[in-house]
Amino acid sequence: MKQDLSNSVLYLMSVSAGLIVANLYYNQPLLHLMSESFNVSESAISNVALSTQLGYAFGLLFIIPLGDKISNKKILKFDFILMVAALIATAMSNSLWLMILSSFFIGFSSAVPQLFVPMAAQLANPENRGRAIGIVMSGLLIGILGSRVISGLVGEQFGWRVMYYVAAILMVLLYLLLQYKLPSLNPTYKGSYASLLKSIGYYFKTEPSVRLAALRGGLAFAGLSAFWTTLVFLMEDSFGYGSGVSGAFGLVGIAGALAAVVVGKLNDRISQNKIILFSVLLLIISWLVFLFSVHSIIGLVIGVILVDLGLQALHITNQNIIFSKNHEARNRVNTIYMVGFFIGGALGTTLGAYAWTKYGWTGVSILGLSLSVTVGLVHLIYRKKTL
Repeated sequence: MKQDLSNSVLYLMSVSAGLIVANLYYNQPLLHLMSESFNVSESAISNVALSTQLGYAFGLLFIIPLGDKISNKKILKFDFILMVAALIATAMSNSLWLMILSSFFIGFSSAVPQLFVPMAAQLANPENRGRAIGIVMSGLLIGILGSRVISGLVGEQFGWRVMYYVAAILMVLLYLLLQYKLPSLNPTYKGSYASLLKSIGYYFKTEPSVRLAALRGGLAFAGLSAFWTTLVFLMEDSFGYGSGVSGAFGLVGIAGALAAVVVGKLNDRISQNKIILFSVLLLIISWLVFLFSVHSIIGLVIGVILVDLGLQALHITNQNIIFSKNHEARNRVNTIYMVGFFIGGALGTTLGAYAWTKYGWTGVSILGLSLSVTVGLVHLIYRKKTL
């Protein structure tokens, strides 16, 4: 049965998406503090960020498809229990390996915001679908960026463990609010969990638009992940700044994230191909700016605005494309897209750490530039089959 999507519910989903996804990114400005706490190298501690992103990809694969089969509130109940436990375990970690393991489960359980995106697409009227996706995504992106600001400041003042205790408390309060306010959706899929997962392969094989969207998104997000993973090291080496300043760069990116609603509305009005090409151009320019900003804070600020705006415009357009089809399987096609997106993020984290270790900021910038150019090339080659 169709339910109306009120603005209050839409903005609740937006805020919730931001608060939950923030769990994934608290660690990035804290990596230097963590490396000192465990007395390990910068390369070794980067596995914490990698583990979190891999956990998120697995959560997308095994949790989000359930949105086509099980009530959303039932999924949230069990997911939040795991999420709070993982956050507390991370705060109490006394070894790097325990930290990596608990971080994996933070990522795994923090995939649930991706239930809100197809939910918004389902409840919104077709002519407002882009706007609804844009609003939820704006909350999610602000959460990603704002998390770095908060964790950087908290880590610098109180230590990195406090950030995870605070996050656990926030998740308990958020769960209570969602149970009270969020509409209950009861999907119609009657098959087994195994057949549900198997059907993901069917949609992957038969929907070229989903495959291309996942590739575009994954490559672009790989570049952004490389940037955020290594920024804290650049701040320490080139400017002598701590985690607070590194995290504060999230405030700059929020300006770009606020444009999500505008991008969503544009998706309802103009060519998606034009938006994608413009997004790629922004990404390429941003990495050229980064390349020449190894000693320039102003250059880094400009680059952050451009790279976040470019990725955001690309991401929202990708999701609007895949949600316009396969209405009965929005969570499953979103799973395909987001798994590709965050596998790209994990790849970017690994390649970024390697590029930093071997070639410094120049290596990281060339990596991001190469990934952005590749996004444009694969889109131009395969777009006629998908748009």
